[in-house]
Amino acid sequence: MKKILYFILLLVVAVSCTPDEYSTPENLMAEDLSFTITPGDDAFTYVLTNTSNVTAIVKWDLGNGVKKEGDEVQVSYPLPGDYTIIMTVITKGGSTSISKVQVTTETNYAIFTDPKIINLTGGTEALNGKTWVLDSLANGHVGIGPTYANPYEWLSLGAVPNSKSASGMYDDKITFNINGFLFKYDNNGDSYVRTAYKDDANYSNQLLVDSDYKVDYPAPAPGTFMFDFSDEGDFLSIVSSDGKPLFPMWDCRAVDGKYEIVEITENSLTLYFKGGEGFAQALTFIPEGYVKPTVTFSASVEAGTGPNVYVASLADVVIPAGNSVSGYTVDFGDGSAVMEEGDYTASIEHTYMRKGAYNVTVVVMSSAGDFTTSQIVDVAEHHPDYVEFILDEMVMYNDFSEVELAPVLGENCALNIVDNPDAIYPNRSSKVAFYSKENNEWANANLKLSAGFRFDLRLQSVFKLKVYGKAGDVVLLKLENTDRGGNAWQTGVELTYTIQADNTWEVVEYDFAGVGAGFDWTGDIFTGDVTTDDNFNHDFYNIIRIMLNPGVGSGVHEFYFDELAGPHVEGVKSGRVN
Repeated sequence: MKKILYFILLLVVAVSCTPDEYSTPENLMAEDLSFTITPGDDAFTYVLTNTSNVTAIVKWDLGNGVKKEGDEVQVSYPLPGDYTIIMTVITKGGSTSISKVQVTTETNYAIFTDPKIINLTGGTEALNGKTWVLDSLANGHVGIGPTYANPYEWLSLGAVPNSKSASGMYDDKITFNINGFLFKYDNNGDSYVRTAYKDDANYSNQLLVDSDYKVDYPAPAPGTFMFDFSDEGDFLSIVSSDGKPLFPMWDCRAVDGKYEIVEITENSLTLYFKGGEGFAQALTFIPEGYVKPTVTFSASVEAGTGPNVYVASLADVVIPAGNSVSGYTVDFGDGSAVMEEGDYTASIEHTYMRKGAYNVTVVVMSSAGDFTTSQIVDVAEHHPDYVEFILDEMVMYNDFSEVELAPVLGENCALNIVDNPDAIYPNRSSKVAFYSKENNEWANANLKLSAGFRFDLRLQSVFKLKVYGKAGDVVLLKLENTDRGGNAWQTGVELTYTIQADNTWEVVEYDFAGVGAGFDWTGDIFTGDVTTDDNFNHDFYNIIRIMLNPGVGSGVHEFYFDELAGPHVEGVKSGRVN
């Protein structure tokens, strides 16, 4: 007992001696704050140091459009002027600011010969500045990643070539002019904005495009830009002149209007920044009118020697002068690892185990960029060594937390993985999917199996889903065969469920036993029961579509769903654990 009391006494003493997160008064006054300005390494650089006797978050507005954070920061003023420096100290009691004016009389003429600034602006001889457009042919030219820590993470999550053609960004232009440090954004009357900012009062006629919004927005007035090159990286800050949103083509509300220059050459610019929602964002540009050197080639994927052996190779490779080819990769489309060959004259061989139609993608890697082509390979039969594997049970397709047999994507709707709004029975998952459509009849969330894989309804015919939304809303689950392209809808089989209660997790079962599919008046296949007809019950359906209030094309319709499950997929033994 004495030992226990002694331990408790020590714990109380230890807790009582722990300092507050902020060792500062509740109501911090301006007179409690101070900072110094001392010369840096040259006549244009200064070191700003917080000398206040407080422990707090310190933010700086350096008076030239640049903003920083920390007890000590460095600033460069390349042009003469009176710069008002504002230091803001943030504590648990709020924030307090003080300011000083730094007068500079010198001009740093070195900035006008800095290669990075010349590449960005065209230099002093470019009286109208240098204009950039999105590099729509580059992979990752519009990118978003989960964090700002990895500056290249967006490449695997970014837009593929020409995939943002409906966004309105491809005819937008941005101009940097060193004469006056002017930044101009010419959007031709519309802009692409993150969903979180679509309701900005400056925007109108919002149109959902690829989970974000295209909006009408009169081109904003030119603003200014300033650069901050240091050991921490090369940064640009863009400042609006009239308080209206000003950004390089994609309104993500970059924190402090700050953009990191990841790459800058005469013909390439990549900006990386933290958006207002905390995500990492990236944009890649080329100069207006610039035509990138192109490596031309023909790629073939032909049957080789042996069962289901296919050989990929390149021919007629033409490399522009001054460029080089470092090799090529082949994604054979069956979920196997992408194969790479450093010698572009060599071939790559692959063996398919399952029959199916596979989209084979060939990427040629060169100093001028990556060049992609694809083709379909039809494998008629399973490999002789392949053993079918099918279980008489259900499996989890996607629970948005741990298991992902295939991704769930949004088509003409916003689809995001979010926190569970009500993590209690019957759904205690931490993460769920949130679906939102606006003025679109057939917007859908969909899960498509990898090439060669199909749903098998012979042993199991039930699909399950958990839903959470508004009572009376209808949730449709539909199976289709995308081999039919634009006529895939004609192959569909569907069932609906009406949500019973507001904001309550409900477990839904869609049992397709006895349900017909197809359209007999089209002259194509038709069945009265997709589970007993061999034309439908296996080797046919490859996509699930989930819709809310299908056929209703006006208004906003939203709900949460989770734990999409169904019959075991032949050839897939388990979902991927994230």
